[in-house]
Amino acid sequence: MSVQNKQEHLQTITHLARIVLVTFLLTFMLARTLVFLIIFRTIPDFFLHIKGTHVHHLNYGIFLLSAVGAYLLFWKPVGKSRRIAAGIYGIAMALTFDEFGMWIHLGGSYWQRASWDAVVVISGALALIAFSASIRRFRPRHWLTAIILAMVMIIFVALFVRSFKYTGEKLGQKLKKIESVSPK
Repeated sequence: MSVQNKQEHLQTITHLARIVLVTFLLTFMLARTLVFLIIFRTIPDFFLHIKGTHVHHLNYGIFLLSAVGAYLLFWKPVGKSRRIAAGIYGIAMALTFDEFGMWIHLGGSYWQRASWDAVVVISGALALIAFSASIRRFRPRHWLTAIILAMVMIIFVALFVRSFKYTGEKLGQKLKKIESVSPK
């Protein structure tokens, strides 16, 4: 691959990562806002229920991720189609990871901190892909930033694990009360 082709490839990756990041963040914010509005009965309950079972939006995300994965694998889109796939991928990731805490604690509360933490980590990783310099262009300040970021991530993971205990002890009853009065 020529130098020019590599640069174009990197530009495409960063552009796609930016699309994914923007759609991921907007969808996460929209999903959280809608859930708040429904739970506090500000807007009508439009959750999907099948035979009394609430279908959580992480399921929509899983189906979308499956569809986008198959599309990218079997049709190998380019240009506008690839950018649209990147946008749908960001939407699907947000819908899925907004309820990440439920992956860990099946049947647990929507308000688990793990979901928020997962969204922050994914946003950070996408932002690094979208906006960081190529490793070949790293200067000492970039290496220092990478080392500091790695240390912060280690601390974050340690705090993330501790947050499960804190959330259960301090907020568990309050969150259960909110969910008990919200639309089922």
